[in-house]
Amino acid sequence: MNAVILAGDNQADVATINVSNKALLNICGRPMVEYVVDALCESSLIDKISIVGPVDLLRKHLGQRVAYYFEEQGSFFENLDAAVQPFREDKSVIIVSSDIPMITGQVVDDFINRCADKNADLCYPIVAKKTNQSLFPGFKRTYVKLKEGSFTGGNMFCINPRVISACRDFAIKLIEYRKTPWKTAGLLGMDMLTMLMLGRLSISYIEQRFSKLLNIKAVAIISPFPQLANDVDKPSDIEMVEKYLSHD
Repeated sequence: MNAVILAGDNQADVATINVSNKALLNICGRPMVEYVVDALCESSLIDKISIVGPVDLLRKHLGQRVAYYFEEQGSFFENLDAAVQPFREDKSVIIVSSDIPMITGQVVDDFINRCADKNADLCYPIVAKKTNQSLFPGFKRTYVKLKEGSFTGGNMFCINPRVISACRDFAIKLIEYRKTPWKTAGLLGMDMLTMLMLGRLSISYIEQRFSKLLNIKAVAIISPFPQLANDVDKPSDIEMVEKYLSHD
C-alpha cells in the first residue's frame, strides 16, 4: 500500500513553534516529519511515499526515502489532491499527518491490518480514552463519549482515492468541526446529537450514518496504539513527545 503525508502548514502556529513549517519542528534534534517517514519506511506494508509541503526543505531532510514531492497548495483538500496524484488508481491509500512523531512501523502495520478485512472506502482510527491516558496521561485530547466508552480520533486514515472528490464538501465541514463534538453531531443529524447527549450513540450507528451521507462504506477502527491520536499542536506537546521518544 502507498502512503501520503500531509505536511502543508495551513494550521501551524508558527509564532509559537518558531519554524517556517510545522512539519520541520525540531523534536530531539530531528525534524518532526522525519519520525513519520521513518515509521512508514519501517512498515512492512508500505510501498511508496508521497508528501505535500515545502518541497525544497522537505527534500533536504527526507531525500529518496520519499518517492514523490508536491508543493503545498493551501487548503487540506488541495494538498490532498496534489499528493495523492501518483496513487489515483490504487484501491486504498494511507493518509497521515506530519505531526504524530511517536508512531512506528508497528503502529502503521497494525492499523493497515485492521483495515484489511473491512472492504471499506474509508477507515478511520479511534482510540479509547483509557488507552490514551494509560500511556500518555499528560496529553490533552478532545474525547467523545459513546455507548462503548470515550474515544478520540487518530491522525491517519485509509481511503479509496476514488471517493475523495465525492466526500469533499462534507469532509470540509467535518474538519472545521473536528475539535467540537457537538457541532460534528449536529452536522450528522439531530438524532445523533440527541443520542450523544443521552450517552446512547454507538460506533456502529455513526458508521451507518457516515456511509449513508457520503454514499461510501465508512468504518471506525479501534486502535490499541494512542500514538496515532497525539499530534503536536503546542509547546507542552513538544515536551511530552520528547520525553517519550528519549525513553523509547
